Amino acid sequence: MFDTLIVRDIKQKYKIRNTDIIQNLTDFLMDNVSNLTSASNIAHVLNSNNISITDKTINNYIEYLCNAFAFYKIKRYDIKGKKFLSAQNKYYLADQSFRYAMLGTSNVNYGRTYENIVAIELLRRGYEVYVGTLYKKEIDSLLKIQDAYPKIVIARTKHDTYQYEGIDIVDIANWLNDENSLK
Repeated sequence: MFDTLIVRDIKQKYKIRNTDIIQNLTDFLMDNVSNLTSASNIAHVLNSNNISITDKTINNYIEYLCNAFAFYKIKRYDIKGKKFLSAQNKYYLADQSFRYAMLGTSNVNYGRTYENIVAIELLRRGYEVYVGTLYKKEIDSLLKIQDAYPKIVIARTKHDTYQYEGIDIVDIANWLNDENSLK
């Protein structure tokens, strides 16, 4: 279904001749949801494997996939410098079932899958979503951010909500079932 509805239409709409590249790119993005992704790195890997392509073409293909709502691009934001960073972004799959249908269920990284689900749900609820960076690193610890904004960690805890050093820890299943949890 994904290939028929999304990829085939993109190939036809944008008259893509080398269809293997967009298919491989789609598989790569599905396999790397919630990882920082760089078009130039992807192009470099393909070129080293004797597939001639530019990072501009890779960027275009990713944009086509995002325009088709197959993936959502989440930009990086430097919290200290208060500016967007353009080198790497994260891409989240609109529907995880596409990944399982295309790539199977072996080697599933549940942390990245949960991150994908939360990002898509935040977008659905109308939030602006960014990948926060601090001192050139992705923020993995909210304790390092010294501001007055409320902080929340959504994880598969299987417990009721609790606090750790002022940060709410919320079970993902409970959060997904509670439409009012981030309002």
